[in-house]
Amino acid sequence: MSKKAKDFGMAQVLKDLDLQEINDGTSTGKYFFAQGEIIESYSPVDGALIGKVKATTQADYDKTISAAEKAFKVWRKMPAPQRGEIVRQFNDELRRLKEPLGKLVSYEMGKSYQEGLGEVQEMIDICDFAVGLSRQLHGLTMHSERPGHRMYEQYHPLGIVGIISAFNFPVAVWSWNTALAWVCGDCTVWKGSEKTPMVSVACQRIAARVFAENNLPEGISCLITGDYKVGEMMTKDERIPLISATGSTRMGKIVAQEVAGRLGKTLLELGGNNAIIVTPEADIKNTVIGAVFGAVGTCGQRCTSTRRLIVHEEVYDQVKNALVDAYKQLRIGNPLDENNHVGPLIDKDAVKNYNRALEQVLAQGGKVIVDGGVLEGEGYESGCYVKPAIAEAENHFEIVQHETFAPVLYLLKYSGNVENAIEKQNNVRQGLSSAIMTNNLREAELFLSAQGSDCGIANVNIGTSGAEIGGAFGGEKETGGGRESGSDAWKIYMRRQTNTINYTTELPLAQGIKFDL
Repeated sequence: MSKKAKDFGMAQVLKDLDLQEINDGTSTGKYFFAQGEIIESYSPVDGALIGKVKATTQADYDKTISAAEKAFKVWRKMPAPQRGEIVRQFNDELRRLKEPLGKLVSYEMGKSYQEGLGEVQEMIDICDFAVGLSRQLHGLTMHSERPGHRMYEQYHPLGIVGIISAFNFPVAVWSWNTALAWVCGDCTVWKGSEKTPMVSVACQRIAARVFAENNLPEGISCLITGDYKVGEMMTKDERIPLISATGSTRMGKIVAQEVAGRLGKTLLELGGNNAIIVTPEADIKNTVIGAVFGAVGTCGQRCTSTRRLIVHEEVYDQVKNALVDAYKQLRIGNPLDENNHVGPLIDKDAVKNYNRALEQVLAQGGKVIVDGGVLEGEGYESGCYVKPAIAEAENHFEIVQHETFAPVLYLLKYSGNVENAIEKQNNVRQGLSSAIMTNNLREAELFLSAQGSDCGIANVNIGTSGAEIGGAFGGEKETGGGRESGSDAWKIYMRRQTNTINYTTELPLAQGIKFDL
């Protein structure tokens, strides 16, 4: 551990999370089979080496799946409320370790400390939701057309759920899937991002301790680590009936095709190109707050980050000037310093994509009104700190049509009625999150209607970023169509079964068919 990292208190954080002995990469410790190449985790905050883990080999993977298969035979027999009790204990551990885990998320990924704490709080919230759900895994009853018969449906555990998560929410998205899968009776195999391996190991260890303390097999919760080749082991594996994958649209299309080829199921949470519509009747103060947080939170690396601001011509200059003023107040720096608003991008490849986006918007006819650029000097030694930028653009620009995973906000103008703005908003391939800022009831209701936003999430007078776990999370079109977290998202982790019981001495057939012997 470097001196800089120690200055941030990370040595104590690693100790609190039982990670201190994997700093040198000699071992990933118990509960995690891995004998492959070394993966080094460097913090984008200061460029310091946090620790090293080993990648999963094919042999490691087969051992992991065997452990999960064996554990499933035990786990599925446990009544769902008892499984909920295990999730409650896991949740207690998350509450106890919220501060160090949130700090590690911030340091390894680069998001602000408050956002790191918020991500762990999301884990806590979904566990609370799952514990209650463990007593509500309901089916339906229905009347049979045949006398003396009863019909109903029920849900059974699916088996092994494979989870592929991304670096930007390195623990929350795993927990969305895992907490629900566990109460549903499934075992989970998680491929965390190779860019944030330390938080993955931390979460796996917390879970493994809870299962061990309850004399349950460790294969209920499994972790594998590595690049896309490790992900391919999962997508091709017929022993995994469901793959839940979060990442780019490009990645999602590959996963979907591979899993569909073996008639497996997928839950896809892919790219977003999210917009806020600002009408003449918007509250400008709230609009600016929502737009700025949406655009620069997590340094623009949320799938729900605000990419486009579609503003009516009547209030365009007012909104534009307010945004420029707001961006002047942004403080960029160490995300563990709570005085700062914006931390670094995840790595230097992300910085290259950021620079490329700014070059392309200019080449395609746009105008940068809040300059970007890479920050250098004291405090920015990692080379991953950039300035959030705003560019005036047109919706049809190629760069605007794609997701820019960086703090670049495209300012678009519309005229006429709100239908014109909705058309612009919907005229992209992605369909995750959307919002409208208006105090006009008719505009708001139109936006939420069938002829309004085509996104999976549609908000009124709040931004595009920051979903609660109570509602189902996901999007349409090239966002993949998946739904995670709240509502009835639990159903995808189970298999549905329709049952008919005949309690008579006769055997009538459906549809009045006669078959006498």
